[in-house]
Amino acid sequence: MTKSAGSRRHLPSSPFNRPPLEEPPIECYEAGDRVSHDQFGLGRVLAVEGDNAAVLVDFSGRQGRILSPFSKLAKL
Repeated sequence: MTKSAGSRRHLPSSPFNRPPLEEPPIECYEAGDRVSHDQFGLGRVLAVEGDNAAVLVDFSGRQGRILSPFSKLAKL
């Protein structure tokens, strides 16, 4: 039985070590920014709550409150 590549152990001295997993920086939005959401489509940021903790977005007449870290939201 063979092991899959994802379960293999990496030696510390190996030149092929995987880089440590780093979280991508959280995107900062401002009122008026055009955005695209994976589920809701295109929209415009109406307001930013707190220190970028959430954004209120208008998606063609339907408003949605998107919470940080905004994984499904992209700035256009």
